[in-house]
Amino acid sequence: MSRKTILLVGTYDTKQDELTFLASTIQQAGGRVLAMDVSVLGDASVLEDASVFWESDQPVAISKHDVAAAAGMDIAAVIASPDENLAMQAMARGAAKLAGDAHLAGKFDGVLALGGSMGTDLALDLCAALPIGVPKYIISTVAFSPMIPPARLPADIQMILWAGGLYGLSSVCKSALSQAAGAVLGACQTVLPPDPDKPMIGMTSLGLSTLTYMADLKPELEARGFEVAVFHATGMGGRAFESLASQGTFAAVMDFCTQELGNHVHGSSISAGDTRLKGAGAAATPQIVAPGCYDLVDVIGWQELDDKWQGYPTHAHNRLITSVVLREEDCLKVADAHLARLAAASGATALLLPLGGCGEWDRPGADLYNPDGLRAFMGRLLDGCPDQVDLHRLNAHINDAAFCEAALSVLDSWLDAGLIPRPAAEA
Repeated sequence: MSRKTILLVGTYDTKQDELTFLASTIQQAGGRVLAMDVSVLGDASVLEDASVFWESDQPVAISKHDVAAAAGMDIAAVIASPDENLAMQAMARGAAKLAGDAHLAGKFDGVLALGGSMGTDLALDLCAALPIGVPKYIISTVAFSPMIPPARLPADIQMILWAGGLYGLSSVCKSALSQAAGAVLGACQTVLPPDPDKPMIGMTSLGLSTLTYMADLKPELEARGFEVAVFHATGMGGRAFESLASQGTFAAVMDFCTQELGNHVHGSSISAGDTRLKGAGAAATPQIVAPGCYDLVDVIGWQELDDKWQGYPTHAHNRLITSVVLREEDCLKVADAHLARLAAASGATALLLPLGGCGEWDRPGADLYNPDGLRAFMGRLLDGCPDQVDLHRLNAHINDAAFCEAALSVLDSWLDAGLIPRPAAEA
């Protein structure tokens, strides 16, 4: 097994003992270290033999001067910033650029960043600059804190609480640091990269109790030679889906659960952000879209229901998630968000509208049956569908076999037309 290199990021003016301990732990476990100093005021100390850790006699491989320069400044200008917040944001920009460039150049395999609230703020930007699949670990005194909004979290980030780590090394601190070092190095050693030779279809869904099309579509798509990745549309899953879609990772997408878009429109914290339903269109990736569970807004189940949802029907899916059933006027806002995003799509786009319902709970006799919302939502999409979108009215429910048949028919027509290259296995 080849030795893996970890990009180790932190403020060496205040946390050099901790960072040196991490470097030593990684090296003893068989890894290498590429050290990046994101300090502002102080300097890293010259170690007796720095080359033990990063094959250089310098205090770090990437200095704070390098980081400031990458942000278009020098360290004196960063220090002269009006406050520490702006100074660290400048360092965050430089660190993110250098990390992205270094990864493209193959200089490291994974990243481990260390920090309190300031260092964590910077580390989130740095990790966001790296593609999904690169192991990203942040050891932080504020890990899992509600002060970190979901929109700041890269979809595959890992965080480890830096217990007892505010100032100086202790046995408690070393326990957390050593676990983080082992976690990132182990991830780099065992990660299996995606197969670049097998085209992938990205699909969104919820669990089989709500949406079942994936069970029928996955074997059919695999028989055509595609790999299928199904993303759980509960916020972070949608973020991962959109991140990969925007990078052009997918040969095509079947975005059949756009429920996160309604979450975003109506202000739920269970959100994939404003980029939802934009990635494939921006990358010109062929996309087949259906509005699975459009009429539900998921909210955090263990919190008090917001006053604006009082009187709305709700369903406690589990102790984590409660679903609110939208009224007609709420559904129209979600429909308008769909139309705006579909209108901006630059690639082949098909919209499948299952007029019989878009979730298992939305059937006659089911707990969340919502005929008024369905009528309003579908009417708005039928009337306002952009001209470049291939519209399909389906007299079926989204979980009916007819829905899957329609989706496959669109995909096969695009294969025949050459809009999607035929997988080698099928060819």
